[in-house]
Amino acid sequence: MSITLNFRRAKLSSLSLAKVGNPLRTEPLRTSKELCSFSDEDSTVLTPSFLKPFKSLEMKSFEHHSSLELNEVYRYAAAIFDNPEILLEQGRKISRHLYNTSKHPNIKSGDLCVALVKDVLVDGEPMMAISLIKSESRVPFLEIADTDGNLQLITHQGISPDKIDKGCLILNTQKDKGYVVYTFDKTSAGTHFWMRDFLGVKFRKNDDYMTKRYADMAVSFAKEGLPEEMEAEEKYRVANQAMSYFEEKDEFDLKHFREEALKEPAIIEKFDEFQANQDEEDGGKLEEKFTIAKNVAKKSGNKFRSAIKLDTGVNINFMPAFKDADSESIERGFDDAKKKKFIKIYYEEEI
Repeated sequence: MSITLNFRRAKLSSLSLAKVGNPLRTEPLRTSKELCSFSDEDSTVLTPSFLKPFKSLEMKSFEHHSSLELNEVYRYAAAIFDNPEILLEQGRKISRHLYNTSKHPNIKSGDLCVALVKDVLVDGEPMMAISLIKSESRVPFLEIADTDGNLQLITHQGISPDKIDKGCLILNTQKDKGYVVYTFDKTSAGTHFWMRDFLGVKFRKNDDYMTKRYADMAVSFAKEGLPEEMEAEEKYRVANQAMSYFEEKDEFDLKHFREEALKEPAIIEKFDEFQANQDEEDGGKLEEKFTIAKNVAKKSGNKFRSAIKLDTGVNINFMPAFKDADSESIERGFDDAKKKKFIKIYYEEEI
């Protein structure tokens, strides 16, 4: 079951800071000796930087193969929620844990902020949250300063809210299930250390998750799983038939989806092979029945774009309505006299 987040009343309460290096490069770990102080005005300006990156992300939760209590970040977050006064101490532990898991040559040093945020609305209820953000790059910015009546241009290096590399938002709800967690990592460099080694999170396999996985799989299948020799218009038709299933049905049934959306035995066989590979990459089979999350499926469907690109500089782009077009609306052939291929498009009127 999905939840609704609203940040309009949220307010940054307190903040612990650290500079986290890479131990392989003998870079140090430095943590703040006291919590960062700021005015109410500064809090209003800073709060969006700690929350905005988490909009429209998939829900996750902490996990551990033995016991949730053995997941370090889960344990430190639980301590902070129980007693916000120990944010500095627990923030240092989080920083130390990040430092200890940064043992990969591709992991960059950076600034870590551990922030306590009040009044995040979860399904309309105010709730406490912890925002972890790591910035691995510093950007230049300019300031015009007034020095003894003279204006001077001064350059600074700092963190840009739009350039935050990694983040984790932990909501103080569903503790027994590993909390509700949202994460992102823009610069993983293939290490997976932020999600797996540092945070230890997994996707919540709810209806949103299942819808996204199957809808994305259908789009990927149309792009990569169908025979290369299949024409672009046929691939697009397959993708649209699949997405129409998500649009028209309320409940997903894999057996029914294969028969109604994919239809042809050869395409169904290719899809089964493609799904088996996807299941192996994702670490297990997906459920075969669930309630379709319409808004999630729509986002996945918008990712599919198809076109016929010709060496004459002419491109033929396919729109969603093409799924309802007659299979004879496009004709391909070869002109023996001109020694060139051709495409004919039949239509009733221009739009």
